[in-house]
Amino acid sequence: MPLSRSLSITSLSGLLPAWEDDELPVEDLMLFEVAWEVTNKVGGIYTVIQSKAKVTVDEWGENYYMMGPYFEHNFKTQVEGCVPPNPLIQKAMDALINNGCQVHFGRWLIEGSPYVILFDIGSAAWNLDRWKGDLWETCHIGLPYHDREANDSLILGSLIAWFFKELTDHLGDKPNVISHFHEWQAGPGLILSRSRNIPMATVFTTHATLLGRYLCAGNVDFYNNLDKFNIDKEAGERQIYHRYCLERAAVHCAHVFTTVSQITAVEAKHMLHRKPDVVTPNGLNVKKFSAMHEFQNLHSTNKTRIQEFVRGHFYGHLDFNLDKTLFFFIAGRYEFSNKGADIFLESLSRLNYLLRVHRNDLTVVVFFIMPAKTNNFNVESLKGQAVRKQLWDTAHTVKERFGKKLYESLLTGNIPDMNTILDRDDLTIMKRAIYATQRHSLPPVTTHNMLDDSEDPILFNVRRIGLFNSRNDRVKVPYIKHSVFYNLRCWAIIFRPEQQSAAKAYCICTVSHSYFSATPKRRLFGGRRKNRKKNAQRRQLAIFKRPFAIHLLHVETEIWYSCRAHQNVQNLQLCCSQVSQEVGHFD
Repeated sequence: MPLSRSLSITSLSGLLPAWEDDELPVEDLMLFEVAWEVTNKVGGIYTVIQSKAKVTVDEWGENYYMMGPYFEHNFKTQVEGCVPPNPLIQKAMDALINNGCQVHFGRWLIEGSPYVILFDIGSAAWNLDRWKGDLWETCHIGLPYHDREANDSLILGSLIAWFFKELTDHLGDKPNVISHFHEWQAGPGLILSRSRNIPMATVFTTHATLLGRYLCAGNVDFYNNLDKFNIDKEAGERQIYHRYCLERAAVHCAHVFTTVSQITAVEAKHMLHRKPDVVTPNGLNVKKFSAMHEFQNLHSTNKTRIQEFVRGHFYGHLDFNLDKTLFFFIAGRYEFSNKGADIFLESLSRLNYLLRVHRNDLTVVVFFIMPAKTNNFNVESLKGQAVRKQLWDTAHTVKERFGKKLYESLLTGNIPDMNTILDRDDLTIMKRAIYATQRHSLPPVTTHNMLDDSEDPILFNVRRIGLFNSRNDRVKVPYIKHSVFYNLRCWAIIFRPEQQSAAKAYCICTVSHSYFSATPKRRLFGGRRKNRKKNAQRRQLAIFKRPFAIHLLHVETEIWYSCRAHQNVQNLQLCCSQVSQEVGHFD
């Protein structure tokens, strides 16, 4: 069925007729998908684009390209540079490169390996003032100098519009170009392309309106008052009026406007004053998991890894059955209210109460996967994983000795005496392993040292509702922001985006050189030597509320001085091994 076309852009030329055929002539089309999060992970749009890449590549082949900003680190780690297969793409890129703007091409190393065209914003920043003038003359939208994100989006949009102009000039009548823009950061490219009458079809998708995000973050009764907001006033008070104007202009310039859910469609109608033409719901690719045995094997493997992580984090308090444990996950940008973390924590508190009252043996482990500012892993979390690994090695050592003796006994035709098959050394090793698992403090509620511990919304509410990973709690929460954990027979873990592999339950502990940039005593107590005594007294209460702090100081001091003496981070493993003996580990 042909899509209904909006009449909101009749003042602009280039409105294309609807397709009459059922099948789209892909061979006569080129599809470009533009987003700030192409190869650049910021939030959920990265996952949306990444997850649908394979299906799109399968359908469109080499006529499908993604476009976004160039970041050197992302390009080196995620993109395989190559030459564009279409010479006209290369010509359009050369036109920009010859004018001093850097453009990079390659294959994004994700499923489907789509082609990506990435524009270096820094190389074109010298054009910013001129492009601001062009935007003002086009649609009377001005951007403040201090809003770097908006300025960067304008540079990206101007480069993309320039690229499309060069490309369409070389293409002629065929193939036709379709460009799909995501969110307001890609909006300037759409606005400038339409205002310059570039012959291509445009689609704009909003995953949530910009102003809607801000209003919800301010605890406003949003959906019950959609028709009552003074949109311009609300945007101005939040100092995002220019961003709102970019988003609204892009929506009204697009040939087709889409959203990702019915509720977002209602929101867009009131916030952006245009009803979406199409709703394309977010979802899962069910065909990917159609082979149930493969899916079940993958599920079992990952669950085992999660259980191993939990065993290490809660050593000494592992008085619950992991086979009767549920694992929940909540993930996204750290928007405490918008992402529902406030309601989620409150529900965990009530669940904990009900499980305790009814003496239910069910345990729930909850993983919070959100970014936050930390300086490194805390020592207790590292120690937990080290203890778990040491126990595993000890069990294997004893098992090998036991198996050898059993084998030799069976070869002689005798049933071994179970009272003598384990010698004294084996019992000693096992006793030392058991003693190493003793813990006099509760498992930490965070796996990392938070830079703003007292102001963190999740930690604040965890303390308010009392989820401290005690033995009586049926919900346990390891909170990993970098990383963090809790105990409610619900556990919660929060990871930084770059460490989401930890959510699969492997705790791969790395320590960067910046960890040793300041002396541990100064970082713990704060200030220079002359102020240390005063600051230590001021923070004494906080330290005693966290029993591991003194322990952390001792271990951290040993590691710091040892690495400082060697001036070589490669010696960290040896240093940790030496310190581990002092804190209860064993070799």
